[in-house]
Amino acid sequence: MPETSTSPTPSRLPGLGLSAALAAVAYYFGQLLPVIGGPVFAILLGLLVASVRKPGAGFKPGLQLASKQVLQLAIILMGFGMSLGQVFETGQESLLVMLTTLLVCLSAAWLIGRALGVSANLIALVGAGTGICGASAIAAVAPVVKAEEREVAYSISTIFAFNIVAVLLFPAIGHLIGFSQQAFGLWAGTAINDTSSVVAAAYAYGLEAGSYATVVKLARSIMIIPIVFGLSAIRLRASGQGAGVKLSKLIPWFIVWFLAAALLVSLGLVPDQLTTWLPKVGKFLIVVALAAVGLSADLRAIARTGWRPLALGAILWVLVATTSLIAQWLMGQI
Repeated sequence: MPETSTSPTPSRLPGLGLSAALAAVAYYFGQLLPVIGGPVFAILLGLLVASVRKPGAGFKPGLQLASKQVLQLAIILMGFGMSLGQVFETGQESLLVMLTTLLVCLSAAWLIGRALGVSANLIALVGAGTGICGASAIAAVAPVVKAEEREVAYSISTIFAFNIVAVLLFPAIGHLIGFSQQAFGLWAGTAINDTSSVVAAAYAYGLEAGSYATVVKLARSIMIIPIVFGLSAIRLRASGQGAGVKLSKLIPWFIVWFLAAALLVSLGLVPDQLTTWLPKVGKFLIVVALAAVGLSADLRAIARTGWRPLALGAILWVLVATTSLIAQWLMGQI
């Protein structure tokens, strides 16, 4: 009699399980060394495992889920820890700094990229990734400029390299300078590329800095919409072949749900116990997501990127971080 086949393990389970296991270890070490924090330990542990033995293809679906959807769920849960008034106040306080860094980044990308001999597509991708929201911005801009897969991979690798540097350096620099929680949150939210790296660095600095940086980063992410539509209009005018852009595909919907959570808190519809525990769950899910980010790192791809895109990414990264500090100083925020 033939053996009955058992149902296969869900394809996302191995990657999710590995991410959660590393997250538990990272969270423990983060409690022992709060100056470093669980999110930073998670990325480092993920990178360490990936460098020793890259997770196989069976882990990929779960790692993708953890690094994207789990991170978005975590951010939504963090929305239950603040009111809508706090969200809008933070957005208003950060708006000028955010717009200044974005303008400087995009202008410098075009000028410096051309001087370095970087292709127009890579300039657009690295510039958007550095100025707005990392890999998400690159993914949104790529079809508009008709970028090749190789160019997208180079750009994401470049952005990822400086995300890791930022996660490791920013908290140490913040403590050295003596930033307040709000000042560091604004700096991290406007000067670090990817959402995952923003929350990792900011929550490593402190809970208040993490909450503040998350709101700033979400406001910054919305800038993807006008930038992509602007690039599409420029391409249409230049070649008569503009890429079709659908607004529904550009809106980061998890931001809408984050705002909805804050609105429910503002209306008093969420019990106090939940406003305490849901953000704690969200904070742990952030650690899970960052473990997946580290596990997904392709260190060989970063090495293959070549020096020109990396040089452009490095210059833009330093320029944005410096511009954010100068803008805050001129506005009397530090």
